[in-house]
Amino acid sequence: MPDVVGVRFKPCGKIYDFEVNGIDVNKGDLVVVESELGLNIGSVVVGRHAVEDNEKRLKKIMRKTNEEDLLQKEANKTLEGEARDNCLERIMARGLPMKLISTEATLDKKRIIFYFTAEKRIDFRELVKDLASKFKTRIEMRQIGVRDGARIIGNLGICGLEVCCKKFLTSFEPISIKMAKKQELVLNTGKLSGSCGRLMCCLGYEYSNSIPEDAAYIEAEMPAPEEGESVELVVASSDVPGDTTGTPQQSAGSEPSRDSSQPSPQPENKEQTEKRRRWHPKKRRKKPFKT
Repeated sequence: MPDVVGVRFKPCGKIYDFEVNGIDVNKGDLVVVESELGLNIGSVVVGRHAVEDNEKRLKKIMRKTNEEDLLQKEANKTLEGEARDNCLERIMARGLPMKLISTEATLDKKRIIFYFTAEKRIDFRELVKDLASKFKTRIEMRQIGVRDGARIIGNLGICGLEVCCKKFLTSFEPISIKMAKKQELVLNTGKLSGSCGRLMCCLGYEYSNSIPEDAAYIEAEMPAPEEGESVELVVASSDVPGDTTGTPQQSAGSEPSRDSSQPSPQPENKEQTEKRRRWHPKKRRKKPFKT
């Protein structure tokens, strides 16, 4: 059972397990690892723990970050900005219907990744050739969704706070208009959509964290009882759980016992009587016309 730690590369990104490899690392340390994209610097967000051996081979932590690694990361920002400007120029020159979101370079500068959004698939082979001849390194184009693009760019929501996907959400859950209907919101897509153009993520977790008392009424699609209104529970069977006394025998001269399945009549109070009269008004008899 190897010891692993959880490493995250972006503020709200996914957490990946990496083998400790005999290095003393703790939660909050910056480490250099070899990911699928190449060498990158990540932050340890989950402390050391043991996992069971599985078929998937875990990658190992190479070392803790030093001053040279941090300087190299700052130098890569200049390369990323230059690559972004050049890519935007080539996109406009070739008239490609795509929107460039961000550019990322690996720590060893062996690969530059371009993230973009588009409504359909794009043939960017000629664009890759232009970028590869310019920067003399491996170029990778990755098409992402509009929600991922909004997470990278960031924005303010209609609540006045930073969007949830940029602040704390690590994954996107499917959102439907049914969630807005159940919360009795105005079905206006302009007010229910976020900066990405999709339904706001907060509709989902507000819908799942609804009031527990109303959960049964939401499932049955029935209106909840009003405040002060009584709810009668009718037992359909005379075999009440926990009753071991059996059915009482009727003695001679006594009144017949009431069936347990029939609810006993409850006296109406003044408020209920007025409510019944309001909905069922008493019909007035028409007086005969006198000649």
